[in-house]
Amino acid sequence: MKQLDERLRATYEQLSPQEQRVAAFIVDHFDDLISYNSAELARLSGVSKATVSRLFKRLGYDRYKDMREELRTLRQSGMPLTENRDAVQGNTLLARHYKQEMANLTQWISLLDTQQFAEVVTALNTSKRVFIIGLRNSWPVAMHLRQQLLQIRSDVWLLPQPGQTLAEEVVDISEHDCVIAIAFRRRPRIIKPLLANLHKRQVPLLVMSEAQGSGLTPYCRWHFAAPLDSVSAFDSYSSAMSLVNLLSNAVLHEALSTGRQRIHHIAELYAELDELEQR
Repeated sequence: MKQLDERLRATYEQLSPQEQRVAAFIVDHFDDLISYNSAELARLSGVSKATVSRLFKRLGYDRYKDMREELRTLRQSGMPLTENRDAVQGNTLLARHYKQEMANLTQWISLLDTQQFAEVVTALNTSKRVFIIGLRNSWPVAMHLRQQLLQIRSDVWLLPQPGQTLAEEVVDISEHDCVIAIAFRRRPRIIKPLLANLHKRQVPLLVMSEAQGSGLTPYCRWHFAAPLDSVSAFDSYSSAMSLVNLLSNAVLHEALSTGRQRIHHIAELYAELDELEQR
């Protein structure tokens, strides 16, 4: 019997535009699907409950509940819900890449100090301003974190601005603000003196780096480690992005009422400015 993800792929082109909206949401949120009832899935997908019902009947389920029971049974059995199981077996490059990525995720989760994590989430919600610093390969991670936090709260800044130096940017940062320094390996030399300066001024400071970046910890209040190990020449930043995702969601959940309101206002502006293509 085909699993849900296989059924979606096989029938996607035959679905109506509204049904495709639901299918796209399911693919993007597969791991959370068990927690949604049909009404919640309809609301989150932006379609009617009848559309959700039609989609799952088209996929071969008599009831939405039957699909949830199928996923729950598979998860309890330990079977992966969506992966191509044949492709990640053996000693192929894809299989070795998959195993290393899973090891990286397992490692950063085991390294995470839950008390520090909770303190950072509170600081990101209560600080006057949040400054995120990222240089070289750390810049894309910093930019992504800034874009997520900016949907939840105001006054989130990415430093440095393109082509600019840092001194003008950090001179006004105070103990009422919070700084996140994304500082993965092959760091520019300026990182340590910059962190030392912020530490001396008692600025609340989180450093995200690989676990071996221990030389940075004396300067920061909190340290989150994410391994970059890869089976080939280039570092992998998937664990860093996963950590950013968890942190952003935790910040939103702690300020759910105001965060949701801000996200709603931003969505209204998207529509008013016609900035984003609608699915």
